[in-house]
Amino acid sequence: MTSRPSIAFAKFAAPKKGSVFVLAADGGGLGEAAKACDPAGALARAFPVADFSGRFANSAEVLAPEGTSVDRLVAIGAGKVANLDDHAWLKLGGAVAASLRKAAEVAVILDLPELQPDGRQAANLAAGILLRSYGFDKYKTRKERENGQPEAKKAEAAKPAKITIHCANPAAAKKAFASEEAVTDGVLLARDLVNEPANALGPVEFAARTRELEALGVEVEILTEKEMRKLGMGSLLGVAQGSPRGARIAVMQWKGGKSKDAPVAFIGKGVTFDTGGNSMKPASGMEDMKGDMGGAAAVTGLIHALAARKAKANVVGVIGLVENSVDGHAQRPGDIVTSMSGQTIEVLNTDAEGRLVLADALWYANDRFKPKFMVNLATLTGAIMVALGQHYAGLFSNNDELAGRLFGAGQATQERLWRMPLGAEYDKLIDSKNADMKNIGGRYGGAIIAAQFLQRFVKDTPWAHLDIAGTAMGAPASEINQSWGSGFGVRLLDRLVRDHYEH
Repeated sequence: MTSRPSIAFAKFAAPKKGSVFVLAADGGGLGEAAKACDPAGALARAFPVADFSGRFANSAEVLAPEGTSVDRLVAIGAGKVANLDDHAWLKLGGAVAASLRKAAEVAVILDLPELQPDGRQAANLAAGILLRSYGFDKYKTRKERENGQPEAKKAEAAKPAKITIHCANPAAAKKAFASEEAVTDGVLLARDLVNEPANALGPVEFAARTRELEALGVEVEILTEKEMRKLGMGSLLGVAQGSPRGARIAVMQWKGGKSKDAPVAFIGKGVTFDTGGNSMKPASGMEDMKGDMGGAAAVTGLIHALAARKAKANVVGVIGLVENSVDGHAQRPGDIVTSMSGQTIEVLNTDAEGRLVLADALWYANDRFKPKFMVNLATLTGAIMVALGQHYAGLFSNNDELAGRLFGAGQATQERLWRMPLGAEYDKLIDSKNADMKNIGGRYGGAIIAAQFLQRFVKDTPWAHLDIAGTAMGAPASEINQSWGSGFGVRLLDRLVRDHYEH
């Protein structure tokens, strides 16, 4: 990832250097602290020319303003402050970050009417700055000239910007930001994982990355192929058998709740690269299949977030990590495998592999941990993108309460979900004449059929399946994300746990 800005909070003061951002309420009104940054009134005089009225995320700028020693003075419109929710404050932070350019030192003057004293608004503003500032340039070795042509010298690491948010109660803002920063770091971790090329991040390497969570107090256990064979995970291992890179399951436990409380469980599909196997994908766009582990990335980022903010809940993350490749040992269409549950599966299409991975991961999580509920995330089907596009993820569930809570968390974080149907009519489409089930159905309802398949591996445990194929990778850019890998699901599920499952 790119160099991360540092964030600090301070009492109102007129900065002596660098770039200064002042937030203006609807109508273009500036607070006294903001006015003190521009004693000559250069910014206010520019408002009419810039058509600036304090409209939300609108901006006006003055370079080297008269009467000050700062480089730039930028106004960002906050709109009607009383109407702003947490996500709106993230977007305002994104607006600030979008205008940073190459500023090394930045002051943000948060002097607005109707601000809450708890510092949460300043904290979300700061989190939005971090989310928008993210970029994945780990493998770039050369600078680019302004004309887009690379210079023939190695790029120097840019120094991260130092950002100070000036507000009425910096102590409260700093305290609130500690929690928001933990969640933001979880999102950025998920983005990093999705953006990594598959040659650098296979199942073994991904599993090793989960070990890093032990520094936060997470208990991490890695299951190898030998252990999975003993457990009877023929469904997951069948997907992996065409690759020389061994399969893994990573089990992450955060024990922040009462010892007697059953955990909540999150399960992620981690296909680190998906060729489609013998049912080979077309070459066009196959490079994007490095992101077919977006579900596992989101679960890993979530566990990081919960542990870093010391969530008062018991949480388990289980991710199935495989590479779906093709060689002489690869699974064939028509093969029949036996899952950990004992149910047999006729594999009619080796490119419908994510459900085979999740079948064993879901059964394992349920059987071992007896969780209150399970939520799995997976970049599972292109069919969900046909149905919903890339602005909503598909939500399937056997439990109305869990589905309602997930939908509410999605609305609050703007990681939005739309509930899709399940039913016996769809379930019978995966009945097989040769095994207990087959891994694909007919031409229609592909996302629903995949969910019906997964439901056969959850028993009566409350469960939800989130199909994030359109939102985890290659999703439209937003005010708080310009990355190919979005980290979708981390903020959503953190909100779910925070609102309903912490003590």
